[in-house]
Amino acid sequence: MSGTQKKRLGARHKARKRAVDLLFEAEARDTDPIDLAADRVALALTDDQVAPVPPYTRTLVRGVAEHLDELDQLIADHLHEWTLARLPAVDRAILRIAAWELFHATDVPPVVAVDEAVELAKQLSTDDDSPAFVNGVLGQLVAVADQVRAAAAATSVHAVEKSDGPDRSGSQQ
Repeated sequence: MSGTQKKRLGARHKARKRAVDLLFEAEARDTDPIDLAADRVALALTDDQVAPVPPYTRTLVRGVAEHLDELDQLIADHLHEWTLARLPAVDRAILRIAAWELFHATDVPPVVAVDEAVELAKQLSTDDDSPAFVNGVLGQLVAVADQVRAAAAATSVHAVEKSDGPDRSGSQQ
């Protein structure tokens, strides 16, 4: 097995795959993915037939759930002649995870987020064109990731500056 293959089968890859599974299941069951992940964490503690939920899986599920509208809009803006609803559910989950990593995970290089997503599409998608499609969409998102992160940082700084203003009594905080 080459070094690249070993890396792909590492803890983060397994956590991403589990996150895809949970996001896919939550969408199919129309349930909250954060609650579903919490249920699986609890179940794994009492049932040794249920695999533990890695911390990074929980991070991904929470991140995607908390930023779902933003991520879906960013993905949809780069689909060209497709809609998010038209994509296979597994591809939606893969794109959402990779987009969250591109825009919110400071410890994941963009090339890793894209490579992992393409690998997951190869493993999990039933459509032979999915890996290339996922790669193409994410390539476009990588191109705007720095701009989106900078805009988000500016918004955060502005929000902090507003909160540093006078309190209701007129005295400085």
